[in-house]
Amino acid sequence: MTSISQAKDLFRMQKEAKKIKKQLKKIQVEAEAEGVKVVVSAEQEVLEIFIPSDADPARVPDLLKDALNRALKKAQIVAAEQMQSVMGSMGMPTDQGMRGLSQ
Repeated sequence: MTSISQAKDLFRMQKEAKKIKKQLKKIQVEAEAEGVKVVVSAEQEVLEIFIPSDADPARVPDLLKDALNRALKKAQIVAAEQMQSVMGSMGMPTDQGMRGLSQ
């Protein structure tokens, strides 16, 4: 049976998760590969793709894939750090190993 205290904690966590999700939409992360640039939100949504006019058309797919993968990895790190800060403030254990990925 769930106690009132546990229910309050769960409600607070849900409220914080929604707040973080809103914040992640506002954070932009970018990566570039030989002029091909990708911008994603920390919620891992593609916001912008820039391909220079002088880019080699044969290389664009590989460059785009590289830039996109790197931007998404950065976004994952940012999102994990945001979640860790909330979990830590609520007295929940956090994985300190994730912090090393962003350095």
